Amino acid sequence: MASENAAIRFSRGMDVSGRKLVVFDFDGTLSDTVRGITSTARTVLHDHGLSDDEIGDLRRIVGPPFPMAFTLVYGFSKEEAAQITEEYRAIYRTLGPEAFPAIPGTVELADSLHAAGKVLGVASSKRSSLLERGMRDSGLAPHFDIYLGKIDDDVDTKPQTIRRVMERTGLEPQDAVMVGDRFYDVDAATEVGIPCVGVHYVHTCEVKELVDAGAVAVAETVDELGRILLG
Repeated sequence: MASENAAIRFSRGMDVSGRKLVVFDFDGTLSDTVRGITSTARTVLHDHGLSDDEIGDLRRIVGPPFPMAFTLVYGFSKEEAAQITEEYRAIYRTLGPEAFPAIPGTVELADSLHAAGKVLGVASSKRSSLLERGMRDSGLAPHFDIYLGKIDDDVDTKPQTIRRVMERTGLEPQDAVMVGDRFYDVDAATEVGIPCVGVHYVHTCEVKELVDAGAVAVAETVDELGRILLG
């Protein structure tokens, strides 16, 4: 699963507490959006002829960017994946603030990190407009310095979004650490030359996925994440 071409492989257990910029993923890392994502996707996939058995564990689509997720996980063509994504977004946009709950403790963690002099960013594979809404509805927005999603499905990648966060903050890879819940986050961070701390408190994957991808640590709770980031 992890990138075979990663230029840097960070050591398991490395100390990241001295890094000034902390870049968070959003889904499954700051906000428990899994229920809204999976219930919406189930509706659309049923409409495209898949049974519940064929759909299986929908948590697999939490992490990879849309529309690619529907190709990676279910084998749809690029064209049908784009159509499914359009239908998915039409439904997802109608969900209320309850679809973007902040994971308990993340606001307090953000405030503790700020108090320690950290700069806080979010780099998400969500469309930028939806990420902005999610950050507002979750109550997380005031606690972060910058939050960026993708602008174009065909052009933007997670590594590019992480790079944009670094550019906007004026900080370099050696100043940064990523936090995410899937191997996609670890791979993206590694591609731009920063270590990634995995989180497992929403259980969007097995711990082995994060370890095998090269996460320098895996936090089972928000409190443990704080100890890793603050030392």
